[in-house]
Amino acid sequence: MNRRFALPVLILVLSGGLMITSACTTADGKSSDQPRPEVAAIVATPVAAAVQPLTRFIRATGSLMAEDQAAVAAEIAGRIVATPVERGTSVAEGGVLVRVSPTEADAQAREAEANAAQIEARLGLTAGNAFDVNVVPEVQHAKSSYELAQHEFERVQSLLDQRVVSQSEFEQRRTAMETAQRQYEVARNGAGQQYQALQAARARVAIANKAVADTVVRAPFNGLVAERLVSVGDYVTKGAKVAVVVRVNPLRVQLTVPEQFVSAISVGAPVTFEVDAYPGRSFTGTVRYVSPSLEAAQRALTVEATVPNPAQELKPGLFATARIDQRKPTPAVVVPAKAVHTVGGTSRVFVISNGRAEERVVTIGQTSGDVVEIATGLKAGEQVATTNVAQLSDGAKVS
Repeated sequence: MNRRFALPVLILVLSGGLMITSACTTADGKSSDQPRPEVAAIVATPVAAAVQPLTRFIRATGSLMAEDQAAVAAEIAGRIVATPVERGTSVAEGGVLVRVSPTEADAQAREAEANAAQIEARLGLTAGNAFDVNVVPEVQHAKSSYELAQHEFERVQSLLDQRVVSQSEFEQRRTAMETAQRQYEVARNGAGQQYQALQAARARVAIANKAVADTVVRAPFNGLVAERLVSVGDYVTKGAKVAVVVRVNPLRVQLTVPEQFVSAISVGAPVTFEVDAYPGRSFTGTVRYVSPSLEAAQRALTVEATVPNPAQELKPGLFATARIDQRKPTPAVVVPAKAVHTVGGTSRVFVISNGRAEERVVTIGQTSGDVVEIATGLKAGEQVATTNVAQLSDGAKVS
């Protein structure tokens, strides 16, 4: 009988305890049966992903180089008598770099000119007149002698026909005429040889005058003096370097482009680049040379662009970070840059649909201004959140 009533009593006691506990919880106003409060919706501004033309570009690095650089050498041996330039001096094309003593060159030039003038006087040449062998004095004299002898021969020949003169006198006149004729021909040939000698003398005059001009070493183009290698009093030989001149306007930027972008590079493409020396500033240029082959060691293509540098702010040797724009824009899906949330190298956007945020992992492409290209993970027309993006999570309620 005790066991029969023990189990119902135990059940009754436990039920009463549960009721007491439930009643106490209800009295505190924290009953577990009440619904939890809803989480507040996050305010998010939606923007539709759009398709717009996007100018593709290639990132590349390289260095600035001088457009031209010349190691200027002396073309004549001699003592340096003047050095009017220093390092950094701006020079124009033809500007004086150094001067070599002209004493010996001047003397040789005067000697060459005197020799040429002597031959000209012998030939009877005057300034501006062309050579005519018949006006050479020696030729004129020989020609007159020949004409006189010829006339005498013809006269004696007519007298011989009339049997007025002897046969021996006739032969003498004929011999004299032939001798005068040969002398005339010799005079003409001699005049021709003297004229050739005059040509050689004039060439020596030109060489001597060039030697005089070469005593002044001049800049081959507009630029800056990078180095001056001689000083006053130094003796230089022909071919000795005296200065280095560089052209800094325009400059060249030599870039290295990875091989996968070879097909996208063409002559005439615009280039924008930056240098550490001028933070926040951009400089522009134009591709003018694309290497016909890759560098085997780097598997990269060498590209050169021309860069205007009128203020000479840019210097050869500066490191440049550049972008090369392709000529034809291509369509791309873009969203505002603030819609993309990147953490740990993974980029995400939150698509708003039916009042909820849907997390999407996306692959981003190029950035253009304040928009970012979405290469994969998003379609055009889908609404993405652009505010409070860092507070959103997958499935979060938005308003």
